[in-house]
Amino acid sequence: MRASTSSVHGGYNGGVEDIVLVLVIVTALAFDFTNGFHDTANSMAASIATRALRPRAAVAMSALLNLVGAFLSLSVAATIASGLVDAGLISLPVVFAGLAGGITWNLVTWYLGLPSSSSHALIGGVIGATLAAAGSGAVKWDGLVQKVMIPALLSPLVAMLIASIGAFLVHRVTRDVPREGRDRGLRLGQIGAASMMSLAHGTNDAQKTMGVITLALIAHGTLGAGARAPMWVIVSCALALAAGTYCGGWRIIRTLGKGVTDLTPPQGLAADSSSSATILLASFFGFSLSTTHVASGSVIGSGLGTPGSVVRWGVARRMFVAWVMTLPAAGLVGAGCYGIVNGIGGTAGVLITFLLMVVGCAWLFALSRRAPVTHSNVNEEWAEPAKAAPATGQPATAGQPATAGGHAPTAVVTATGPASSVAPAGPAATGPTLADDPVVAA
Repeated sequence: MRASTSSVHGGYNGGVEDIVLVLVIVTALAFDFTNGFHDTANSMAASIATRALRPRAAVAMSALLNLVGAFLSLSVAATIASGLVDAGLISLPVVFAGLAGGITWNLVTWYLGLPSSSSHALIGGVIGATLAAAGSGAVKWDGLVQKVMIPALLSPLVAMLIASIGAFLVHRVTRDVPREGRDRGLRLGQIGAASMMSLAHGTNDAQKTMGVITLALIAHGTLGAGARAPMWVIVSCALALAAGTYCGGWRIIRTLGKGVTDLTPPQGLAADSSSSATILLASFFGFSLSTTHVASGSVIGSGLGTPGSVVRWGVARRMFVAWVMTLPAAGLVGAGCYGIVNGIGGTAGVLITFLLMVVGCAWLFALSRRAPVTHSNVNEEWAEPAKAAPATGQPATAGQPATAGGHAPTAVVTATGPASSVAPAGPAATGPTLADDPVVAA
């Protein structure tokens, strides 16, 4: 039986409300799709960077395991649906505006190649829209702090510590093993760890959209307060996440796999093992964890724990800034979208906001095509932005990445595509190539 209060329906009735519900569900699945390609890097960036898997094979495996993982738990979905906001005070336009905030921030950070949190983008968007619509009393601040903020602070530190210790131990244990045999064995182990990471991502991230759609169904009156996600919601969210994952968020894969540190097989194994263990534990306890924070912390930790490895703190700093900005930025967009919807009113408000969001997404995609990052160049050597020309008039050169072999690459690409300047010529980079020793063929 449907609820009939205006606080639940937001002033919509009958067939008009059903149209708005359909738009909300479509927007939620669109968010799930962006979540998939935005977060592919979390599970597969290390495996691609160490050449344990070919890029296309990696995203295909990750998509399949994300699909399976979505059916394993519903604890996080329950947190999103009822643990952060008062479902009785939420209307369909609020849910829609929150999703618009999450999608917008996801695409902005994807374009910039920054591995920010899709989870926090969604939560920030929903909370911002809720504050604009119903005030602070509709937000469960205790749940936000306990289920979101505290895990956000602790999870990257825990993952960094575990990965740092793991990378150091792997390095010490295998240092006398011939490199070729060692790396091949570690790559095989890394495939297993990355598979667990993908499965863990499915158990955690697909549930967030399930929770939002469940919240919309509660607001619509189709489900009662406290209801769990129906099977059709679980299946549709799992498919949307898997499809997005298969598309591959190559820009973010490049930043996490090549920009933070130059990952080697021992580091890759440590990073993936640390991430999967942390996320599976969080899913078990129902924490709405950011897989991005965990994966990024693990990659940084693997660099810190490996003697002679270099962490590019400039890249890490940009990631940290994006993390801090995610909740408030997505919240502001969510609140703004609700303001547009409420200002125009009716189904027209939702439709116009939806069209504005589509136009914005298309514009960002068109901009990204100017300097594309694809599976064919995602593993090119990293280069920092070109330095300013010195006062003496000597020409500036592109910043050089510290590679394992100490060589300067002859051509480089940046986080968002091919570099405009070419690094000075030097000896060709050494080490096995993808064609030399692929563990899994595409």
